[in-house]
Amino acid sequence: MTATIERGSATAPIKTSADTPAKPAPRRSGGFLGSSNGKKAVMAVTGAVMVLFLIGHMVGNLKAFLGAASFNEYASFLRTMGEPLLTYRVALTIVEVVLVVSIALHMWSAISLARRASKARPVKYAAKRKAQAGGYAVHTMRYGGVIILLFVIYHLLDLTLGTVNPAGFDSTPYDRLVEGFAPSRWWVTLFYVVAVIMVGLHLRHGLWSAFQTLGLASGRSYRPLKVVAAGLSALLVLGFLTVPVAVMAGVIK
Repeated sequence: MTATIERGSATAPIKTSADTPAKPAPRRSGGFLGSSNGKKAVMAVTGAVMVLFLIGHMVGNLKAFLGAASFNEYASFLRTMGEPLLTYRVALTIVEVVLVVSIALHMWSAISLARRASKARPVKYAAKRKAQAGGYAVHTMRYGGVIILLFVIYHLLDLTLGTVNPAGFDSTPYDRLVEGFAPSRWWVTLFYVVAVIMVGLHLRHGLWSAFQTLGLASGRSYRPLKVVAAGLSALLVLGFLTVPVAVMAGVIK
């Protein structure tokens, strides 16, 4: 459609916005996984996988309080589960592969979302804004992730492979546990404590972020869900720390 300006008998056509076809909005490459919602979904799924692993791992560790036989039986079950359908250690290897892939995807989605947020807001706010999920956990996510990664590598070399464990690979899992957290190796226990606390901070922040993303953390549910996120994280941290502390104190020996 056009508008006209009358000047005597002459008219001049003027184009309006209705005459210009609208340009289609640019599409992001990568489909659903390339979108912010897709990356958040990846973070949620992989985060759930890691939380389930942590719960199972914590319960298994606590069997050390029942004695060497119970703990070694648990370690043997991990390597023989699925038999006779699956051969020795196949099921455990599958779990390990799924866990490694989950960690890699979790890190990828977190880094991608952080970069996208940085590009969307290239200029920093003049005044500092406190994020809803703020607190100490947010500020230690980057360094905590590095500490956790380094500890996982050492933890595997120590208690799984026995490479850096005084008891060696040929010893029983219970003996490696006791020797690994012996009082003379207090620095290993300290490293373990710091890494587990970092895991707890990551977990609290992740659970709280998940509640917010799902739209659950609002109104009356705000405080209860915040308590749930902190409570579950604290429970896992305490569950993991009781074993090395008990070995240091001589309760488990």
